[in-house]
Amino acid sequence: MDSKPDGTSTKDAANPASEATASQPESGEYGASQIQVLEGLEAVRKRPGMYIGSTGPTGLHHLVWEVVDNSVDEAMAGHCSRIIVTMLADGGIEVRDDGRGIPVDPHPKYEDLTAAEVVLTVLHAGGKFGDGGYKVSGGLHGVGISVVNALSTRVEVDIDRKGRRHSMSFIDGGQPDQKLKAIGDAPKGDDGEPVTGTTVRFWPDPTIFKEGTDFRAQTLADRFQIMAFLNAGLELQLIDQTDPASEPIVHKYDGGIRDFVGHLNATKEPLFAEPGWFEEKDETEEVEIAFAWNTGYQADGIHSFANGISTLEGGMHEQGFRSALTRTVNNYARERDYLKEKEDNLQGEDIREGLTAVISVRIQEPQFEGQTKSKLGNVSVRSLVEKATNEKLREWFEEHPREARSMVNKAIMAAKARIAATTARQTIRRKSALDGAGLPGKLADCQSKDPEESELYIVEGNSAGGSAKEARDPRTMAILPIRGKILNVERARPDRMLKNTEVVSLIQAIGAGLGEAPEDEEDLVDGEGFEIEKARYHKVILLADADVDGSHIRTLLLTFFFRQMRPLVEAGYIYIAQPPLFSTEVGKSKIYLKDDPARDAYAAEHPNAEFQRLKGLGEMDADELWETTMDPESRTLLQVTVDQAAIADEVFSVLMGDDVESRKNFIQTNADDVRFLDI
Repeated sequence: MDSKPDGTSTKDAANPASEATASQPESGEYGASQIQVLEGLEAVRKRPGMYIGSTGPTGLHHLVWEVVDNSVDEAMAGHCSRIIVTMLADGGIEVRDDGRGIPVDPHPKYEDLTAAEVVLTVLHAGGKFGDGGYKVSGGLHGVGISVVNALSTRVEVDIDRKGRRHSMSFIDGGQPDQKLKAIGDAPKGDDGEPVTGTTVRFWPDPTIFKEGTDFRAQTLADRFQIMAFLNAGLELQLIDQTDPASEPIVHKYDGGIRDFVGHLNATKEPLFAEPGWFEEKDETEEVEIAFAWNTGYQADGIHSFANGISTLEGGMHEQGFRSALTRTVNNYARERDYLKEKEDNLQGEDIREGLTAVISVRIQEPQFEGQTKSKLGNVSVRSLVEKATNEKLREWFEEHPREARSMVNKAIMAAKARIAATTARQTIRRKSALDGAGLPGKLADCQSKDPEESELYIVEGNSAGGSAKEARDPRTMAILPIRGKILNVERARPDRMLKNTEVVSLIQAIGAGLGEAPEDEEDLVDGEGFEIEKARYHKVILLADADVDGSHIRTLLLTFFFRQMRPLVEAGYIYIAQPPLFSTEVGKSKIYLKDDPARDAYAAEHPNAEFQRLKGLGEMDADELWETTMDPESRTLLQVTVDQAAIADEVFSVLMGDDVESRKNFIQTNADDVRFLDI
């Protein structure tokens, strides 16, 4: 189904002429002759990480994204209105849509195979690899459903097309089980007509996914919600048969990305009621942008997507929007005399303070940089986005003068705060130069100057910091004790943040600055913006007690890193230490157990075991701290990642923002869900 075949079209069901044949496909019709192929499923099983990123939970869920992406591509082409994903009770996944169905006619290159069989068994076989199939499509490098087949113990496919139901199945990583054949008439829909569409069921191979094959409903639901936002009017349902008490989760947003911006701003105080929106199209590309400002101080609220794929690292579409936004706002502010003649232009970060924007582009031939498709490289899309923003945003300002004025006033206030923050930064750097090494006095640095092997432990409390200094390996481990709870940067402007002693110590220790650098090199002030290549450590480990206060401190630190040093998080440099909660003695040796489930599992095997709850970090001696938490041979570290920046943005806004009721609801809902440690 990498052929991206699914979608709804009553024309396909009712009109026999709409079915393409191998020898004479209609122009623009999705038929077998448009499926081009590159062989090699065995390569996928040998090196699955090359195709799905990993064989852990992220790669496991990627199988679902690949199947659903096919159906979403049909929706983008205007042929699909509903996708139903079911977590089957036996651990499998079913994806069903109301699409046109994968073509079932013979494939021109493979005499003994139909197009549908080629799509399921041949790498890169898909409608998006020809000129006549889809205008735009997503999916990871187009490898698609064939990769899902390669990494599953069983795959079953039902295709409803032209009034008939066709079925086929595969086993053991793509080996044919039942060849495609018609098994009867397609079922009738509510209108009495035969339905169209594709249903795929698959069961992941546990010999590939050794960490487990259990899917997480919340992970699926979050991703489907974003897909629904990006495709206005498309309904995505999630049914969890593994939990009999669960209700179906349905996402459908007629307002599309306007609703997305409203959702992201739900826990913030908006500057105006309705988000703005505009779109622009040309022959091969289209862009739509929704935006709104809130009273917050964050300048990282731009979320971009290309063909439905989150572009975490931005790219040409973001560049075009940022530069045009800065230019348009400055021109408008000068024409309206909100900026006086002698006053400097507003910088991009001033204008983006409190901005939430969603940029969604659809491109016929996207150029993604990197294996994970996280940065868009199409230069042409930058021009389209700039043109759209210059013209359409200006029109929106003219039509909404009150909203435009409130946004400009906020940006002017942000500029004043930025100037104060720049002064504070320069003061910090001058003090550092006078101090000599430029490092905070309480930092016990490591001997190594190689960032790749250097680790910074940020330790809660001076007493625990003392134990950590004694316990560490001084060659590669640095210790920075912090006193109390650092400032909640979610509610503070940079100028206030830079007056906080603990925040300044963190900035100096890591040594790479903070915040966002200006887009234009000439605007760059020495020491302004975070530069990850200057980071002195490639492991920054948060070490706090396993109690409520420790959790709060971890959340404050994660908020700081996500908002002010996000490249550290995106690079996977941030970790959370996992000190064990319990210990038990067996003979003369001591066994440490991470948490309650680990203790309960051990107790089940050793009924007479007695457990001791471990003391806080400050009460551990150096040997105990090393053995339980710091020894690289035995420690447990939780890596913090950002798979979906929009979800992470929302979580931090809820947890650390001003909306008490939203925070209460979030905590009650997710109290037992460790997923949110790994945002």
